[in-house]
Amino acid sequence: MQNAATCATDTRTSPVEDCQLYIDGTWRESASGDRMETVDPTTESVVTTVAKGGKDDVEAAIAAARRRADDAEWARMPAPERQGLMMTVADIVERHADDFARCETLDMGKPIQFARSIDAVLLADLFRFFGAAAADPDGDARTVSPPPDHAARQVMSVREPVGVVAAITPFNFPLLLSATKIAPAMAAGNTIVHKPASATPLSAVRLAMAFEEAGVPAGVYNLVTGPGSEIGDTLVTHSDVDKIAFTGSTGVGKGIIAKSADTVKKVTMELGGKSAHIIFADADMNSAVQNAIFGIFYNKGEICTAGSRLLVERSALEEVLAALVAAASALVIGDPLDAATFLGPMADEGQLKKVESYVRKGREAGADLRYGGERAEPEGLGGKGWFHQPTIFLGTNDMAIAQEEIFGPVLAVIPFDDEAEAIRIANDTTFGLASGVQTTDMAKALRVANALKAGTCWINSYNYFDVSVPFGGVKQSGFGRECGRQALENYTQTKSIWLPSIAEAAS
Repeated sequence: MQNAATCATDTRTSPVEDCQLYIDGTWRESASGDRMETVDPTTESVVTTVAKGGKDDVEAAIAAARRRADDAEWARMPAPERQGLMMTVADIVERHADDFARCETLDMGKPIQFARSIDAVLLADLFRFFGAAAADPDGDARTVSPPPDHAARQVMSVREPVGVVAAITPFNFPLLLSATKIAPAMAAGNTIVHKPASATPLSAVRLAMAFEEAGVPAGVYNLVTGPGSEIGDTLVTHSDVDKIAFTGSTGVGKGIIAKSADTVKKVTMELGGKSAHIIFADADMNSAVQNAIFGIFYNKGEICTAGSRLLVERSALEEVLAALVAAASALVIGDPLDAATFLGPMADEGQLKKVESYVRKGREAGADLRYGGERAEPEGLGGKGWFHQPTIFLGTNDMAIAQEEIFGPVLAVIPFDDEAEAIRIANDTTFGLASGVQTTDMAKALRVANALKAGTCWINSYNYFDVSVPFGGVKQSGFGRECGRQALENYTQTKSIWLPSIAEAAS
């Protein structure tokens, strides 16, 4: 396995320091005065400390968001003005893209090549796309003749903001999976309380700085960093929070749904996945293998769409396995601040131990380990860092490594004999987030894509995203869509306004 060179130590300085809570347009320490450390998973050393918010702080953030939502100044702001603010945020993100990228890399080990070229770019795109959507709200008007008088009347249907939105976001794409909630919520005129993952808060602090610089009104965006057990529970159960937008594990999502029921909140869930990626024997094998490698090892496998179940037509199985092993062995693993690195460390030690536990489960179940399976120790890091080798098993679909979300660089390869069996195996899971099909037969590709029970299907590609394309899952991968104009439906509610008849208006 290749190793990236170690970066100069000065590049490990956090782009944000003295990280406080951002509530009602002001930076403040937590009510308790407590702080928590955020740790670099590459060096296992403290990057900086951030305010450790608690119940009093999230109550203050909710109150600020509620006041701003209820005074209607933000919701009724002329669309061009709100659009202008969001475009300004996008401009600030582009100017400081390196800061945002380094926050992601230092906080969760995302290779800088991806943090800069994908995450920071899409972050700006999200605010531009939804800024434009803010200036083009949906609504309609129609003429009806209802009983009992059957007089012609006009009815307007208008979309209004839901109010206060709680965005609870994960550690694996801290920037993007925050912005996929915050940008459409802002575009629709809502106010936000943001609880980022406690392990990766730095980019959220940097985003709050961008909102402040852009002149986003106080109370529109509020940031509370701290433990989910206290902050998250308060947001989920609070009567002044109108909507929860969550990305995370299916287990946690189910708990949020249950806890939010008493206040009948509007809820959207982007949950786990165990996505099937299918390679047919007629595929362009070079391209198919590269797509499979990117499908599972991009972002160290810490991605909900990971093509972690690779279904391979039996006649091509050994050819594909040999190519996968060759490609995996060529991946550069090392310091994510090095531009050559493809695989950085797991986001924290707990994730590394989880990956190791699933590798043990795979071995114990009799899966055939073809590559990897151990911790990695890149050169120049002194044995530090929560690194794991890219790992490839040959197994069956009933194994834990093929049924449970690992969230790491572990691939389960599963053979099939024909198209019908591939579809059956692919759909034999509780999840339904993403899928992929590799074949040169486009008729077959479309048949299979339409038969797969998943919110996304990539044909002869994998892990492609665009802010204009709706994204979300089916089955236990969640409900609701992020990105695209469909996302605005999650952050608005429809009101119908009946106008007087012409006769009534004239009298």
